[in-house]
Amino acid sequence: MRLLVPLCLILTSAFAQTEADYLTNIRQLTFEGRRAGEGYFSADGTKMVFQSEREEGNPFYQIYLMDLETGDQERISPGMGKTTCAWIHPDGKRVLFASTHTDPKSKELQEAEIKDRATSRVRKYSWDYDENYDLWEYTLADKSLKNLTHTRGYDAEGGWSPDGKQLVFASNRSAYEKELSKEDAERLKVDKQYFMDIYISDADGQNVKQLTDVPGYDGGPFFSADGKRICWRRFTPKGDVAEVWTMHTDGSDARPITRLGAMSWAPYFHPSGDYLIFTTNLNGFANFELYIVDAAGKHDPVRVTTTDGFDGLPVFTPDGKKLSWTTGRTSNGQSQIFLADWNHEAARKALGLVKDESAVKAVPPAEQPDFATTQGEVTEADLRQHVTYLASDALDGRLTGTPGEKLATQYVADVFKGIGLVPYGDEEWFEPFEFTAGVALGDGNRLTLQPEGKSLVTDKDWRPLSFSQLGEVAASDIVFAGYGIETPDEATSENGKKMETYSSYAHLEVKDKWVLVLRYLPEGITQERRNELTRYASLRHKALVARQKGARGLIIVSGPNSKVVEQLVPMSFDASLASSGLAAISITDALANDLLKPAGKTLKELQDKLDTGDLMGGIDCKGLKFSAQIDIRQEKKTGRNVIGVLPARDKPDPHVAPLIVCAHIDHLGSKGGSNSRAKGDESNKIHHGADDNASGVAGVIEIAQWLAEQKKQGKVKLTRDVIFATWSGEELGLLGSSHYVEALAKMFKGDPNGKLTGMFAACLNMDMIGRFQKTLVLQGVGSSTWWPKEIEKRNAPIGLPITTQTDAYLPTDSTIFYQRGIPTLNAFTGSHEDYHKPSDTADKIDYVNAAKITKLMGLIARGVATADSNPDFVAMEAPKNKDSRGGLRAYLGTIPDYAQGDVKGVKLSGVSPIGPAGKAGVKGGDIIVKLAGRDVLNIYDYTSLMGELKIGKETSITVIREGKEVELKITPGSRE
Repeated sequence: MRLLVPLCLILTSAFAQTEADYLTNIRQLTFEGRRAGEGYFSADGTKMVFQSEREEGNPFYQIYLMDLETGDQERISPGMGKTTCAWIHPDGKRVLFASTHTDPKSKELQEAEIKDRATSRVRKYSWDYDENYDLWEYTLADKSLKNLTHTRGYDAEGGWSPDGKQLVFASNRSAYEKELSKEDAERLKVDKQYFMDIYISDADGQNVKQLTDVPGYDGGPFFSADGKRICWRRFTPKGDVAEVWTMHTDGSDARPITRLGAMSWAPYFHPSGDYLIFTTNLNGFANFELYIVDAAGKHDPVRVTTTDGFDGLPVFTPDGKKLSWTTGRTSNGQSQIFLADWNHEAARKALGLVKDESAVKAVPPAEQPDFATTQGEVTEADLRQHVTYLASDALDGRLTGTPGEKLATQYVADVFKGIGLVPYGDEEWFEPFEFTAGVALGDGNRLTLQPEGKSLVTDKDWRPLSFSQLGEVAASDIVFAGYGIETPDEATSENGKKMETYSSYAHLEVKDKWVLVLRYLPEGITQERRNELTRYASLRHKALVARQKGARGLIIVSGPNSKVVEQLVPMSFDASLASSGLAAISITDALANDLLKPAGKTLKELQDKLDTGDLMGGIDCKGLKFSAQIDIRQEKKTGRNVIGVLPARDKPDPHVAPLIVCAHIDHLGSKGGSNSRAKGDESNKIHHGADDNASGVAGVIEIAQWLAEQKKQGKVKLTRDVIFATWSGEELGLLGSSHYVEALAKMFKGDPNGKLTGMFAACLNMDMIGRFQKTLVLQGVGSSTWWPKEIEKRNAPIGLPITTQTDAYLPTDSTIFYQRGIPTLNAFTGSHEDYHKPSDTADKIDYVNAAKITKLMGLIARGVATADSNPDFVAMEAPKNKDSRGGLRAYLGTIPDYAQGDVKGVKLSGVSPIGPAGKAGVKGGDIIVKLAGRDVLNIYDYTSLMGELKIGKETSITVIREGKEVELKITPGSRE
């Protein structure tokens, strides 16, 4: 045994490879249940049979058949007892598996296992060679079961020959058929695998012949693609070492093809016959990996997988171009079935089977269906057409309420009509909604400083706030009131404790006066104190306090310590554009210093004192007065959603909850505004929005066309209507979708804020599906227990690598529906450098993967639309600090990778090269794990900690880069 470790190290170093040499496009195939494994393909590659623990009340494996064209699944085992090792007959009409369901103790054993698992005791995994296992044949047409073996003992691990005439399986039946020695009788009680051998029979289980007869476990047999040989695993009598063997189907020429001295098992022939793939723990007792070995066993095996944990039970598709295997590389560490493209040529080269390029043996062409052909209407070309038009210069960025948005919505309406949908909006295809598009300075603004009579320049020295009361303001005295914050006497903090009061107005008379106050919060207070005061620090709240105290006007100044980008408060509207009831303006620091000069004060010294958290008395500006005229124009516009419906029958049925499939059609327009990430002159260019969200709209159109065609051809029987909607106003605050649900709630519930649970089966949303990187992110999976199973089934024919996220509180339209009690699922391919920039153009869309994503969402839509019941709704609390930015003003210039999955920290998809992070040396791909010396576990931690940063004050940021921690110094900038 001492020689084993050095031998392992020598072999590993000699032929260790990276997975990318052999496996590409790795993706998870099964998701549901505690675990799944042993997936085997049908002869035509269109179906897979596998085992999975997912039945409520049965903790053991059951057998499932998956249609790889549609993702549809059916359980073919009885649902009682244990099952394992299934195989599909070459005719595609029958399925073989092993089962103990006829054991009278099946139910008792299930209950005992459930009780044992409930104790949460950790126990070593061990396969049970139950003597009640028999081989069963399931006929798909009539769903009947036929028992192929009737012998006491473990009969399992079976498979039919490629011509369908023979059956090979493993069994320890001989231990029950013959008289055992006393020693073997005792061994049978504790080591049933010792007696396992390989058997062959006719396809119906008749004419059984034993092929092996040596001590130790012989099992896991499979035929080669030409049906001439059988491969299997042979354990030593002690059961601690196994090697891969092959033999002729009559049992002759039995020989080992591995000699690794490890546990090597689960071999499977490549269809070419050149080599086999198998599982071994050569690299560590618990680290099972996949290896390949030439069929003659003349060369050293070559390592395929390099991921820690279990990789085993491999099987090739019939064309040899893909590999399926069971692996624990899932987010929760539980084994599931994965699928990847297989590099046959690389395997042959690694095994020394290729002397030159011309000698590479060709693999037969794929027989799996071309999904673009079989599903017809979802095509890359169509997606390109839709995106190219919607993201063209002619549509000017599709800002809500503009001619560009009208062109875009008309285009979708025309396509819906051509598809054969039924209009479903308030105005045929359209559902209009009015909104405030913005605020602008009127021509009559005036601010005069008395007694000098000095007229101040609008938009340079001062600017009205968007919520200011309009009209004339008589000349009035000016007083300074610190940060303008006042807390109630009985205010409590979030933990329920009485909060220390804070008042900027102590002993200060402000009636009929202008009140000059600083913007934001005191800069130097603790984060705990900041959290307490944040709710009282908004400009709206400061205006409310000043008005309640009788002030005539509010003057806001940023102050030098705030280090803002622009001293004057931007003219932007908030959620409520109602007047605050008093005049409200913003002035520069220089003008504020002029007001304080008569009192012998400067803004800097006052802010320095206040930023410590100390209070101070108000200051009279000694005879200086402001008179003003406030003139603000509020621009009202109308946006419009596009809504069509595919009725389940002849016309829409209001009695059955419909499915809604949607995306947002608007973008940022020709000038990106405050949501643009563009800098300088670039911000005034057309923001094309090809990915955000012309890609999602194109996906909605394609799904509508595909389902309509499926219905027309009689290929699908809908049980509910499917509503297709493209929302406008998403970029301005989810305006279009909000209008839709509010109108419905008001109509049916009498309350615009009422719940809509049960009124919709589900909401499938697509927001940015065009820039596939490494994985598709499906968000909101926690909103219904349906989604994991649906994702598993519907992705089977598509083959996308998927990351699932539980959270349903997202910055997109699906959240509007989830908040009303509707299950949601959102498809997203992640942020990128062109996000919210003019450079988000149609030529950068990945149409190949966008088509795959559209097909996946279309299949999920089909699944829900043909189901007899609605997906259940699972309520989740919104993350406590998700919407609380804690007075966040700090700007670092980082772009989080929202497709990062369960990585601890915040992975970055990129950084702004001119932002603080870029200047500090932070790079795309880095994972932020600490900020200002505090741990960052997720995006919420990151956002919260950013609220504590001081603008312009250097701090530290720690990232993981190439597996190592890198600490950098960073100086936060201001986002305002």
